[in-house]
Amino acid sequence: MEVERALADLAEVRDRLASVQEFRGYSGVAAAASGLAAIIAGAVQWVLAPYPNTPAQEQTYLQIWFACLVTALAINYGALVIWYVRSAGLHQRSLTRTVGLAIIPAIALGAVLSLALMGQHLIWLLPGVWYASYGMGLFSSRALLPRGVIWVASAFGLAGAALLLTTNPQLPLSFWVMPLGFGVGQTVIGYFLSQDRKKQTAP
Repeated sequence: MEVERALADLAEVRDRLASVQEFRGYSGVAAAASGLAAIIAGAVQWVLAPYPNTPAQEQTYLQIWFACLVTALAINYGALVIWYVRSAGLHQRSLTRTVGLAIIPAIALGAVLSLALMGQHLIWLLPGVWYASYGMGLFSSRALLPRGVIWVASAFGLAGAALLLTTNPQLPLSFWVMPLGFGVGQTVIGYFLSQDRKKQTAP
């Protein structure tokens, strides 16, 4: 009985520490909105260049998805800035710096690899790099996010590996690849964040 009680106490302490450590600056609505942006971008690609196989179509592909990236960054970091100014306490502001440092390696690696691949005209490898880099960023921040996000991070990592290892270079650039991952993935993350906030504010 004493052992069971001690284990229960340890579990309670762990849960309390996790709730204190969890970063609250991410917005579930913003995450879902960026997922919607990816779905819209996929629809645009379906109309303009569903299966890019010429330099002009590849250029269109890059324009669509870099525009989507800028939109997603504006939505998510705009929401983060608003939260930081209006609501963040001292502890959460400290966690903001921690989150930023945790994500930087994944962002830097993704950016460098993307530039290298574009310089070598290996556009078809970009989706795999983007999936894998984003999954790595989520994984490195897992302690500060809702628990369910770890499964999304794992899915991104596995999808990135599959796209990088495929023997069909036309597959990664297909119009459905990016919306399937980033559209659905960001929407699921938004759901986890929203549910977590509801638990925190529940009486």
